Amino acid sequence: MGLRDWLDAWCCCCCCQGRCYGDVALPEKEPLVSNNNPYASFGATQAWDEEKNLWSVPHDISHTEADDDRILYNLIVVRDKLDKDSEEWQKLNYDIYTLRQMRREVRNRWKCILEDLGFQKEADTLLSVTKRSIVSDSQNMSKAREILLKLSEETTIFPTSWELSERYLFVVDRLIALDAAEEFFRIAAVRYPKRKWTMNDEEDFRSSALP
Repeated sequence: MGLRDWLDAWCCCCCCQGRCYGDVALPEKEPLVSNNNPYASFGATQAWDEEKNLWSVPHDISHTEADDDRILYNLIVVRDKLDKDSEEWQKLNYDIYTLRQMRREVRNRWKCILEDLGFQKEADTLLSVTKRSIVSDSQNMSKAREILLKLSEETTIFPTSWELSERYLFVVDRLIALDAAEEFFRIAAVRYPKRKWTMNDEEDFRSSALP
């Protein structure tokens, strides 16, 4: 199942459970870039954008390299050209909200494990990846990719529809520098063991991502 199909199934399921587009998506009514606040700096706007969308490839300012980034960005661009009172705006707004919530849920899973490792105060910093982020040691990247691939293939810390995310490659690189990457994987394998993905798993993930 591809990301688009997975998103369609998720949205359909949520609607069947009585959640309407307008009710659930209210927090997402802010535009991608606001031009109405004369006091908002460009840097603050960029920080808001990065935190709100949690781009899979933060260094790609076009948001086209990763399929999931391109889908989210295109939805935002199309939505922001529509009248907010239109049904189409509400539908797109809900899709955007859903994708953002899924990304937040993945981030929360990583944060919980980091806190289990004793990084309660450092967890948010370790998870912060922006277009300005750099690797701590380029020699670690091969190992970081290997561990990220293991996390993807041997745990369910990511939903099955996800591609490998550059965002979390930076996080794993930081964990390697802290000599905590292997322990992170061990905890992830226990907390999110790999098994056959069922409809119940999909529903559990959707429920945890939505408020």
